[in-house]
Parts: sequence; structure tokens; C-alpha cells
Amino acid sequence: MKKIMILTLSVMMMAFVVHCGGKAEAPKAEPKEDLSYQQGILDQAKPMFAVIPAKMPGSEHDTPALIELGKKLYLETALSNTDDMSCNTCHDLSTAGVDNKPTSEGTNGIPGARNSPTVFNAGFHFVQFWDGRAADLNEQAGGPILNPAEMAIPDSATAVAKIKAIPEYDPMFTAAFGKDAIDYENITEAIAAFERTLITHDRFDDFLGGDLKAMNITEVEGLELFMGKACITCHMGSMLGGSMYQKNGLIKPYKDLTDEGRFEATGLEQDKFMFKVPSMRNVALTGPYFHDGGVASLEETIIMMGDMQLMMQITEAEAAKIASFLATMNGKQFVKR
Repeated sequence: MKKIMILTLSVMMMAFVVHCGGKAEAPKAEPKEDLSYQQGILDQAKPMFAVIPAKMPGSEHDTPALIELGKKLYLETALSNTDDMSCNTCHDLSTAGVDNKPTSEGTNGIPGARNSPTVFNAGFHFVQFWDGRAADLNEQAGGPILNPAEMAIPDSATAVAKIKAIPEYDPMFTAAFGKDAIDYENITEAIAAFERTLITHDRFDDFLGGDLKAMNITEVEGLELFMGKACITCHMGSMLGGSMYQKNGLIKPYKDLTDEGRFEATGLEQDKFMFKVPSMRNVALTGPYFHDGGVASLEETIIMMGDMQLMMQITEAEAAKIASFLATMNGKQFVKR
């Protein structure tokens, strides 16, 4: 009986194979997505841009103890004269390193003259502050603490005394520097060491690394426009900025000429209205824009820059595409999944 059943099943299987043409049909392959446009734009972009490095200059000797101390000091409100302001107040780590205000208030409650730039990736810039008055993060970190319009500690000795009065700092400074190490130079060095860890990576990095699907078609078109409209004259390299000074209002003057830029730091006539070119990394998250925070919209800023700096008309549709490209440089830690 079993033999009959097996024979019957065999005949049925043979009949099925014959009915299907003698062999089973292979599944049809999905057509490959055409990414030739993306590849062409990537080929154009590679000589002009670079992936953000994994480590920041000067971080070679930063230890975990030094970085931990720096983070605590970065968040320390005792470094203000009113004990209610820290570095994080204006450079909020939870909001891409800014406070999203046109200009930030000091402990006196009066808004400052310049927009607070993001602290993320700042150590990759060639100088610090809009006017370049600080050469590096160490020098920059000490400025706001003693600035009467910002954290308003009267002098470095007062800052050191306030930190010494907090018992938990003594063992932390000892671990980071050695005994009797609480001084102003070490305070700023520790803050700088922490800031050297504030590095972002994003979808544009992925695209530059060869992932052609990391950016959608509109974003790639925005990159093409960014290159084609000559934005790369100033915004190039791994930071897409942060590597030179440029006159704000190169072709047409900026709407407010109150702030004379680097001239205020150097007194040199050729430095009038010169500012450090801002980085485009995280720019979609760090508005409002320009040194005075005078423009809220990224798209409006793009149109203004084309007109003022390049004598080039950028349409609203083009600005929207460029803005979509710039948003691919939002750090992954700030992007909700």
C-alpha cells in the first residue's frame, strides 16, 4: 500500500514539473535603482568636502579624568557671579550647542551683541569667536567667565576661589592634573578637553563615504545647487566653513552695520566687517543666523547670502533644496529616530 502511495505521489510531481515547462521558474530579480545621478554629484563633491575626523586636534593627551572634570566645569554655575549661569546656558548640549536666541543674555539680563555659535565641532575651526580673538578652545573657554557682559566673574582669582570652595573638585583636579592643581589655567584646559569630545557625524558624512542612499534626491539636488551657486567659495572642507575670515556684505552691505566685526579686535581698516565664516555642520539646528542672529529663516539666509556675497539670485525653490541639503549635516545625536 505504501509503495502505491509513493508511486502515485511521484507521478503527480512529474506531472506538475511537466505542466510547468519541465523546470521551476526562478524568481524575477528586482530592477536595480539607478543611482548614477547621486554618484556623479558625489564625484564632484569629494574634492571639495571631507568627512568630520574622529578626533579633534589637541585631544591626544586628554584623559578620561580630565574630560570628566571639564564636563562638570562646563555645567558649573559657580563660574558666574550670580551662581545661575554656566557655559551650557548659552551653548546647550541638548540643543546642538546653542540656545537658539538671536543673542544671549549675560547675568545682568542684557542681551549681548553677537549670536552664540555652537560648541559642537568648534575645535576644528581655525580660530574661536566670530572675530577670531581667541586662538584655540583653551583661550576661548576663559573668555566668557570673565566677560562682564556674560558670566561676569570679576577676575580669575575669584573664579579659582569659588571652585576651591566646592569640596568635590579637589579630588577631581588631583586625578586630572596632580596635587594643588586648581588654578585658572587648569580650569580652562579641562573645559577645552571636554569640548574636544563634542564631535558630530551625520548623513552627509555617510554620503561622502560612499552611501549613495544616505541622502534623498532633493537633498542631493540641494548639494548640486550648493556647489553650483559657488557657496563652496567659503564653505568647504570637513566643516564647510570655520577656516577663514570673509567680509559680511562682500557685494552688497548687510542690513545692520553696527558691528564692525574683526576690526573691533584688531583696529585694522581691512578687518572692517570681517567675520569668521561659520561652519555649515548642524546649521539647520543652530539658528537664528548671522553674527547678530538677525535672520530667523535658513532659507532667507541662503537667499541673502547669494545676493550679498555672490551677486547671485537664488529662488525660493532653490533655497529650499539647499536648506534640505544643509539639514543632512544635523548631528545624528540630535536626530529623533
